[in-house]
Amino acid sequence: MNAHAETQRAQSLMKVNEISGVVLDEAIRLHREIGPGVLESVYEAVLAKRLDRRGLVVERQKIVPLTIDGEDFGEVFRVDLLVNKLVVVELKSVEELHPVHFKQVLTYLRLLGLPLGLLINFGGPILKQGFHRIANNLTE
Repeated sequence: MNAHAETQRAQSLMKVNEISGVVLDEAIRLHREIGPGVLESVYEAVLAKRLDRRGLVVERQKIVPLTIDGEDFGEVFRVDLLVNKLVVVELKSVEELHPVHFKQVLTYLRLLGLPLGLLINFGGPILKQGFHRIANNLTE
């Protein structure tokens, strides 16, 4: 990798980490304000609005197309939030996360060719325990 490519990769990584930090800050604030157990759609709407206010570009229910062996299977998946076209944010409001939730985020990352996903579970008493970074070939 040449010096220019390494610089671009480092800048992209910094942006991804900055975005991740803003999402975590806003998710913690939101969880403190309305608590656990609310519908995922409520967390999604409020978090998207707050991230927008912080200057991030947020797409809700972003379609993730699926193509296998050259055949398009259409609109199979939807990402809860796609932030700045770089970070996938998948929201849950469940008592306990399961391995399939982590696999879901990794699948989105692979299909979109993105480096980082955030899996956030608003269902627990403390949000930090429900906040997970999932990397797709991301080196730090």
